[in-house]
Amino acid sequence: MISVAEYVPMFIFAFIGGAFADRWRPKRTIVCCEVLSALSVFAVLALVECGAWPAIFVATLCSSIVSQFAQPSGMKLFKLHVRDEDAPTCMALLQTLISVFMVAGPPLGTLVYRQWGIVPALWMTGAAFVLSALALLRLPSDRVQAEEPRAALLRDMADGIRYVLRVKELLKLNVCFALAGLGVGLITPLTVFVATERLGLSPLHLPWLAVPYGAGEIIGGLAAFMLAAKVSPRRQLLAGLFVNGAGIVLTGLSAELWLTMAAQFMLALFQPAIFIGNQGLVMKHAGEAYIGRVTGIRTPLMTGSMLLAMSLSGVLKQSLSLPVAYGLAGLCFWAGMIAVPAEFHSAR
Repeated sequence: MISVAEYVPMFIFAFIGGAFADRWRPKRTIVCCEVLSALSVFAVLALVECGAWPAIFVATLCSSIVSQFAQPSGMKLFKLHVRDEDAPTCMALLQTLISVFMVAGPPLGTLVYRQWGIVPALWMTGAAFVLSALALLRLPSDRVQAEEPRAALLRDMADGIRYVLRVKELLKLNVCFALAGLGVGLITPLTVFVATERLGLSPLHLPWLAVPYGAGEIIGGLAAFMLAAKVSPRRQLLAGLFVNGAGIVLTGLSAELWLTMAAQFMLALFQPAIFIGNQGLVMKHAGEAYIGRVTGIRTPLMTGSMLLAMSLSGVLKQSLSLPVAYGLAGLCFWAGMIAVPAEFHSAR
């Protein structure tokens, strides 16, 4: 139910949110999104106090919906206020922060829940959204532009699709992202079998495999931040795809704990490079008027390919084998390298 509440809004609202990000003022949009997220958490808090615990799913649903409007607006703010040559460094810093808090957040949340319960945890979550909104108020003011007649929303969305199809570099980047989504989806449900079948461990040992992954993601984010100005986004993307494909294949073949943990570390170490490289190239080659829709198209594309692969991964494991399933996932990442064009030209 949590997965449905998290992923379904990506299909329904991601492209719509991207279209609205191109129509609305981005700063005002992203601040309003944080405020709405805080209000949804506080509403859930009131329902939980009344004993309606399924309201937790509502919080996840609301957060996922709001994020589909906030993320494209955030990318539009980057496009407006960050020079193209500085975009990779900024993306690297963003990815580093995301990695740190994605790794640190769950243990901290678990600690708060175990020590004080769900109510203080929700209070702290709502307060975090409020503080985020206050921090975003420090952004430069939105540019006030003369009001122009707007096309219908569906026409705006169709224009966004035509724009991506017309700009071949963006189209190839979307194909690359979809292939990476297929690879991620193939292995996501199978991680537990790496521990039980390949390594002969109990499922309780699964968190140990996440330790090198978390460490690699943080170190990789820091390394990408330091190298962002020296390594082009395209090279970062290619390196990330190649090493992630190799790490996935090695994880599926390994029967030794130390080798599996090393593969997980290597995989996570270069994972930020995929995000930074792809985002940097999108920021560089998408026009300001289309950045929201370009971002909005990519989210459901990757999510859809991920869910499709997740639905097939069990069948592939049963009919073939776990190493073969991981090998196919690695091939998806390597195929993504082929989709990356040799040269990029500025979008018009």
